[in-house]
Amino acid sequence: MNLMRCFRRAARVAATGVIWFLATSPTVAQQLETYSTRVAAPSLDGGGEWLNTAAPLDLRDLRGKFVILDFWTYCCINCMHILPELKKLEREHPQHLVVIGVHSAKFFTERDAQNVRDAIERYEIEHPVVNDPQQVLWRKYAVDTWPSLRVIDPEGHLVAHHKGEFTAEMVGRFLKQAIPAYRRKRVLDETPLNFSATLPKVADQPLRYPGKVLADTASNRLFIADTGHHRIVEATLTGEVLDVIGSGAIGRDDGPFEKAAFDHPQGLALQGETLFVADTENHLLRKVDLKNRRVTTLAGTGEQLRVQMIRSGPRPTGMKIASPWDLWLHQSDLFVAMAGTHQIWKLSLDGGTFGPYAGNATEDIVDGPRLSSLAFQKGFASFAQPSGLASDGHVLFVADSEGSSIRAVPLRSGRNVTTVLGTSWLATDRLFTFGDRDGPLPQALLQHPLGVAYHDGRLYIADTYNSKIKELDLKQGVIRTIAGDGRPGRANDPAHLAEPGGLSIAGDQLYIADTNNHAVRVIPLTGNAPIRTLELKRLRPPETSAHETTPPSATAKQVAFESIAIQPAGDDLKVAIELALPPGYKLNPDAPLRYFVQTTGDAFVEPAALRKWTTVAKPETKFDIDLPLRAKSGGDKLTISLAFYYCRSGAEGLCKAGEVTWSGRVTLDESATDRLELKYTVPK
Repeated sequence: MNLMRCFRRAARVAATGVIWFLATSPTVAQQLETYSTRVAAPSLDGGGEWLNTAAPLDLRDLRGKFVILDFWTYCCINCMHILPELKKLEREHPQHLVVIGVHSAKFFTERDAQNVRDAIERYEIEHPVVNDPQQVLWRKYAVDTWPSLRVIDPEGHLVAHHKGEFTAEMVGRFLKQAIPAYRRKRVLDETPLNFSATLPKVADQPLRYPGKVLADTASNRLFIADTGHHRIVEATLTGEVLDVIGSGAIGRDDGPFEKAAFDHPQGLALQGETLFVADTENHLLRKVDLKNRRVTTLAGTGEQLRVQMIRSGPRPTGMKIASPWDLWLHQSDLFVAMAGTHQIWKLSLDGGTFGPYAGNATEDIVDGPRLSSLAFQKGFASFAQPSGLASDGHVLFVADSEGSSIRAVPLRSGRNVTTVLGTSWLATDRLFTFGDRDGPLPQALLQHPLGVAYHDGRLYIADTYNSKIKELDLKQGVIRTIAGDGRPGRANDPAHLAEPGGLSIAGDQLYIADTNNHAVRVIPLTGNAPIRTLELKRLRPPETSAHETTPPSATAKQVAFESIAIQPAGDDLKVAIELALPPGYKLNPDAPLRYFVQTTGDAFVEPAALRKWTTVAKPETKFDIDLPLRAKSGGDKLTISLAFYYCRSGAEGLCKAGEVTWSGRVTLDESATDRLELKYTVPK
């Protein structure tokens, strides 16, 4: 219980703040150069399993880099919000920055390394993560808030920290001022590191972390938010795939189904031949014309709302929103579980306004009048990351995930928000009281529920972190488990699930988005038939291009070779490549070794061999390239770029990313040398 007491003291900070430096100085650069009492960063020893990297990392091996430690927990919407910001920083500063996630769990289920691994995959995190289930590193670094950052400089000292959300621009300003100071001190290691190069590839599946489902009896259709594939699947209730909405690439493009793009879509609502989509990580609501197969944007600008608001506005596409997680359609009103602002919003589809409907934007489980006149105003209803919606026509039932509660929001004005099951009655610890207990509602406990569905006086709940489905009898005030025993799995009899996230009912069938099982499961609500896994016939993962066409990085080492005449070898031009690695280093045999060929014109190399990355079958420091020729005479400027990953023996979790570009003029001559030889000595 010491762990829980510590977490209960943690103050969750959602608002964007500023970076707080461990010392004050007129400028960042002066501070970093002159501050003489910097604190040595504690080691990363004592945490649990290392994930997303082949081996544990040691801060001593990262000297020369800025290191950001991101203390997070995978349930937390504020932690989710900063992941794209961290990714931007990693993209902007590949030579100078290493991000390490430190996962310090809030919920019991989040301590499990496999669940954290699933979260890493689900959120598409590319940096290494250390699981810290017993908060050893949390205590070492004096953390008390999710999310929190600790910044370590290239000499191994703590130089900055931050609580709550932030933008990449904020941290970027710090790095742009600090990097020149450390470059002048000659302590920077400006060779990029690549941790994904140390990981084996995982086979894709037809569904990838589906978040929500919508079953419609009238049209015999099932819509699946294939969240990890950034698309929507339309099928019959028996699993015949009818259509796929979205290309599968992350983006926010409107247009025909094949070109439209989403970013981790979640909640769905249907009105005739119009499907509404909560495009969660795009911070958008999208509208899908099923008849004409087109996607348009209904609300949002694509930018996250970072200032909590109470008032509605008349232009939905001109308003920022934050992580819409689920949708519910009631008459001409579309209700939105706005997880990112801890509110319920309402969009009037008849041309009316869009804005908050319930919640004062404080993250909490508090009953009372549904909407305040000011953000954070006390005495009004508060929610904690609402993530699932359902209705009986009179109230809107809300899966209020961070408080492990089920709330009831009136659809008629003048009535209060109440708690059906949960923690609103507690004086303290409302966000930290959870568990797995069936029975009468006053004693019942849930753990981070994400989905609800209403049917015939009963509320069905995706008790997500307990990996269970529960049935709440609203008249009797009793809850019971109908599927799952608390252990993740995918067996049908007896039923096992893995963090189910969404529910929907058609007839007497309950459809489940069984998120971490990458599946849709079905439970008959009558009779004794066991749970089953829905087979989605002919569904395939999104297609990916056979060759990447992104040009080589401008930061690649540029090497010019003298003009040379080469004798064609039959119909090919032979190129011999040699890499001289630093002592003690080796190529990573599990990472791709790729080359990219360009010419100034189309003088002699076949166009099919140009402007695309080609993978060498077996990574070796010496290998040959055969470039197919379209002519056996002529000359041109030839450019060959090579991207490779090399690791130090004994530190397989640390792979350096190398890239070199050779360029020079080549002339074809039958009497010349028989090959072009290119060598690059990789600096230590």
